[in-house]
Amino acid sequence: MNHQVQYSPSRRTALVLCGTGAHGAYHAGVLRALQEAGVKIDVVAGQGVGAAGAVLAAIDGGSRLWEPDGIWRLQQSRRYYGWRRHVQVVAAMLIALLVACVAALFVPAAFWKIASAIVAGVVLTIAVMLAACRWYPRLRRATGGAWWSVIGAPFDSKPAIDAFSHAVWQLIRGASRDAQPPGDAGKRYAEVLGENLGQPGFRELMIVATDLDSRSDITAAMLREPHRREFMAPRPGRERRAEALDLAGLGRDHALDIMSAALTPPVVCEPHLLTFAPDGYWRGESHRLCERPGSVNRLFEELAGAAVSQLIVVTAVPASASPHRLRVPRLDLRSRLGEFISAAETAALRDAMDHALLRFDSVYVICPPHNPVGPFDFTGAYDEASDRRHSTMELMERGYEDACHQFIEPVVGASGEMIAHGSRHPDRSRGFSEAH
Repeated sequence: MNHQVQYSPSRRTALVLCGTGAHGAYHAGVLRALQEAGVKIDVVAGQGVGAAGAVLAAIDGGSRLWEPDGIWRLQQSRRYYGWRRHVQVVAAMLIALLVACVAALFVPAAFWKIASAIVAGVVLTIAVMLAACRWYPRLRRATGGAWWSVIGAPFDSKPAIDAFSHAVWQLIRGASRDAQPPGDAGKRYAEVLGENLGQPGFRELMIVATDLDSRSDITAAMLREPHRREFMAPRPGRERRAEALDLAGLGRDHALDIMSAALTPPVVCEPHLLTFAPDGYWRGESHRLCERPGSVNRLFEELAGAAVSQLIVVTAVPASASPHRLRVPRLDLRSRLGEFISAAETAALRDAMDHALLRFDSVYVICPPHNPVGPFDFTGAYDEASDRRHSTMELMERGYEDACHQFIEPVVGASGEMIAHGSRHPDRSRGFSEAH
């Protein structure tokens, strides 16, 4: 039976960021509120876009998410997870061919000239793309049939990965003048975090992604002793070296790789390719990694093993839907995918919370009562309930307000850490179903 205790900053506390895509804006608002309130966080953990937010927050870089030139305030965030360029080219070719066929109905003599030119262009484009897939070594694991080699996954995760990688590099590059992250940026990140653990603003880190080739989750962590030793300790019936990366050891090169994989939704984006170290368990193999919405349960398991006793869980997906709040399904592919990911995340988090109450002294959840912005609504979304459009900027502000009203004032304040702002509440642990 769970032992319910009051929140205490003296206990080992983890902040868990859950979500995909645009829901990272909600994380930004929550992180800002917690930072301004001075809430003590020992370990910052993340899944999906939350892993990227955790990577920044671990090195005192959370402000890169919400500041005026931060990731979620730039116009480039509107281009995250857009259609891949070659998919756009092939679609344009097909549309041009259709136009030519229609034009032939009115100008038959010109049909063969126009159609021949377009067909030749399509064939040339396909040939070039096939050659590129065969010649580019990093894509060899992703190639399959001819059509998949040409079209492949429809969405591109690279803009989002580049934005977060660039933000990390700006924090760790030191005297380097390189504008873009070099190949050893992951190693440099692990060195900076490892050297500064225990300093103000720096926190232990834990992030997770899914390895499609080993069919298991991979958890990467930078932890202080003795928690680092416990994290890598053997587990009955499991090959620990295959599922855990010690960012202070053999896995030190792969911090940004795991972050990039966590930013790669499954199926609709090409998996991130990670080449393991030759002296590691996988002996230099290259594996395909991506995000898995249900991996939050794995994070809870690993955090419990790292002696965490208090959890603060952040999700932009409401705890449950209210009766008679159904909305008309949107027709575009990105929205349909976002609905599935949101439903999967909610179900996974609810299941994880049932076990979390047995593993941790206290569990607190910060989530909105209503959020029309889906995981891929980077330009905002129309809300039928309020008859207006909601933007990611509004989602960020909502995260800030929810953190204040749901955790900082009632929980931290009631603990005596914020007497001036606190409101007394009964001593309790809050589960996902109790959040609202």
